[in-house]
Amino acid sequence: MQVDALIVGAGFSGMYQLLRLRDHLGMKALALEAADGVGGTWYWNRYPGARCDSESHSYQYFFDEDLVREWQWSERYPGQAEILRYLNHVADRYALRPDIRLKTRVTAARYDEPANRWLVETDTGERYSAQFLIAAVGGLSAANVPDIPGLPSFSGRWYHTGEWPHEGVDFTGKRVGLIGTGSTGIQCAPVIAQSAAHLTVFQRTANYSIPARNAPLDDAFRQYVREHVDEIRKVMHASTNGHPFLFADRSATATPPDERDAIYRAAWEKGGLRFRAAFKDLLVDQAANDTAAGFIKARIREVVKDPARAAILSDIDHPFAAKRPPIDTEYFETFNRDNVSLVDLRAAPIVEVVPEGIRTADALYPLDIIVFATGFDAMTGAFLKIAIEGRDGLTLQQAWRAGPRNCLGLQVPGFPNLFTITGPGSPSVLCNLPVAIEQHVDWVTDCIAWMRERGATRVEPAEEAVEQWLATVQAAADATLLPSVPHSWYLGANVPGKPRIFMPYAGGMARYRAICDDVAAQGYPGFVFDAPMRATPRETGSALEA
Repeated sequence: MQVDALIVGAGFSGMYQLLRLRDHLGMKALALEAADGVGGTWYWNRYPGARCDSESHSYQYFFDEDLVREWQWSERYPGQAEILRYLNHVADRYALRPDIRLKTRVTAARYDEPANRWLVETDTGERYSAQFLIAAVGGLSAANVPDIPGLPSFSGRWYHTGEWPHEGVDFTGKRVGLIGTGSTGIQCAPVIAQSAAHLTVFQRTANYSIPARNAPLDDAFRQYVREHVDEIRKVMHASTNGHPFLFADRSATATPPDERDAIYRAAWEKGGLRFRAAFKDLLVDQAANDTAAGFIKARIREVVKDPARAAILSDIDHPFAAKRPPIDTEYFETFNRDNVSLVDLRAAPIVEVVPEGIRTADALYPLDIIVFATGFDAMTGAFLKIAIEGRDGLTLQQAWRAGPRNCLGLQVPGFPNLFTITGPGSPSVLCNLPVAIEQHVDWVTDCIAWMRERGATRVEPAEEAVEQWLATVQAAADATLLPSVPHSWYLGANVPGKPRIFMPYAGGMARYRAICDDVAAQGYPGFVFDAPMRATPRETGSALEA
């Protein structure tokens, strides 16, 4: 089947990209989705307690103000089921389903240079040909199951939170082991503990977490959102992480201790990711970060009644928010329950899984169910699971052997007309994703429209622009505390053998948007087209400096 553009994925990214190409450019576009429903991340991640950590009124599309006004969120932080209902509503409202092929997993894509077409293969045996291939596969969609010796011998059942059974899992009367204490583990532990006979949490890395203070939204707030759509959008576009709030213009180290503590306490009671916006220097100054870290560790020791458990949970070895900062609903309180145990894997690592449970260096823990909340092969994994072959037989695996190489996180050299949405090299996982997704999709759509107006049929980044962008990404990271955590999945450290390179752009969503806008306004310097383009006011690649 021949189309103008083929989109891989039908989540937030894929559906909006389909809408823009089909309805705004009049292109014949098709989205291929492995699942039997739309939703992407929110189709697969149905684990207990699955919930967004962006506030609901910001975690949605803003391209259509009528859509924002008509959809009514029920909670401050929406759960998985509600987000999935929203995405299905979008699919129906804009009649996207006829152009989405469900239960169709893309297995391979090869660029045919003479024809300037992408030839795409699927697990259903169908073949597609498209001028443009757009990978909207998600940065957090390739489940990472640790290779623990003996796992196949386990006599019980095991599950990964990113591939949760849609019929659910009944923990009633079961002995459950939970491995992983990142955002997902922090969300699901309290819910599992409510029904399990016993929950054992295996903690390798202690983590910060801020109370979400989740609550139903009242009518007054919903009315505020309906009346201030443009204002909310402007704040999100101006903010560092795409959230509907700005960082306070004050320094933690320059603020007197008593006043600083009062600010932290107010932010703690407010809850959510707004806590990290209490001061502007928490991620760029270690001394400032220490004040936030110390405050949170003290709160953990207050909440957890058992001093030994409190000490393990607050023994955090990295700066606050240098790894993804979770928010929670009674996570630390869960360790006050009689049916919950905590295992410190630093003191006694897991040795193997045996038929009856998990054996660590000093004990055997009998289990009926093991839950892996071990995250994803983030940012690159979903792309590399597809056998993508560009010009001259170059595979994406080869191109990214030493780490992801691209320009603006949008295109890869040697892979003409392939666009990546919220992939490595973009703000992606450091951002409220719908904001990043809309910006990416709009940029891709505008670039394709620009090409069509000028008779260009092919585009890819120049090598010097790629090198310049990689340097920009590294410089942005080095200006923060983010690269200081050697075990962070931002660097790929959770996947054995993965190159250790800081993958997202840490310069902020607002700055990234300005860079991308500047590139487009100059006529796309740093990108190579197959037709003569208008002269640009600067030398090729200069717009990529930041």
